[in-house]
Amino acid sequence: MDDLETRELRYFVAVAEELHFGRAAQRLGIAQPPLSRAIRQLERRLGVQLLDRDRRGVALTGAGDVLLHEARLALDAVAAAARRTRRAADRQRPLVLVTKAGASHELLQRLLAASAARTDTAPVEVLLCEVGEQARFLRNGRADVALMHRPVDDLAGFDTEDICTEGQVALLPAGHPLAARPQLTLADVADVPGLPIARWPRLDGSYPDGPGPEVRTQSQLAQLVALGKTLLVIPASSRAWQWPDHVAVPVVDAPEITTVLAWPADDRSPAIAALARAAAEVRTMPPAAAHTAAR
Repeated sequence: MDDLETRELRYFVAVAEELHFGRAAQRLGIAQPPLSRAIRQLERRLGVQLLDRDRRGVALTGAGDVLLHEARLALDAVAAAARRTRRAADRQRPLVLVTKAGASHELLQRLLAASAARTDTAPVEVLLCEVGEQARFLRNGRADVALMHRPVDDLAGFDTEDICTEGQVALLPAGHPLAARPQLTLADVADVPGLPIARWPRLDGSYPDGPGPEVRTQSQLAQLVALGKTLLVIPASSRAWQWPDHVAVPVVDAPEITTVLAWPADDRSPAIAALARAAAEVRTMPPAAAHTAAR
């Protein structure tokens, strides 16, 4: 069998994500007939059926599910190779650090201050993303390093340096009775009448079952909490983005969350190694000392 081509993988991913040949063709900027022929040719070459097609629409087979996962990784790797090669030619370029919007400003400032105080680190450019997107930015080469969270983020294939470990809080509408409590348990927030827990997408993009609203961005979430439509449990430092309409209450039995600096495991960049050393300093440095180091 011949090697798969990136064009074939892009075509298949578009169809697999849209589950509609017309929309996939429009997304790719090509006509539908050549797209259909390309997918049939791919199935013949692989010797498997990737899609079930009938009058009701298009669905992925088990083999199609596998190829979708592998194709996304392969396309990310190809994109990363191009981006990292171009960046390697620019010795003056900053490191790109991706972090979710609304993560702890104080922790990020401490890391940037510790990095700036060293003589072996490169400048750091901060790239903001939505929750759970850091891994994709690392894998496709748009970022060099990321601030991520164990155990909730996808850390497969990354090296990490722990920075801090913290508890979690429940973010609630300010007028709700639970907001007046000094502390809560997971049982207290698991099934609150009229205030279901918001549902974030899993690593594969699907949502867990439940009555809570499906959310993808923190702005959606902030609005829904303020309107009294949902609650959530988050790392304590993520309260940086909470509104006056929100109240954060400690959840005493929630699993602890560790913020880490993450980067691709096969990357041996001296600049990344230096930033990892700065992250290790932040882990052992009192917050006040980190601010002093920047002066």
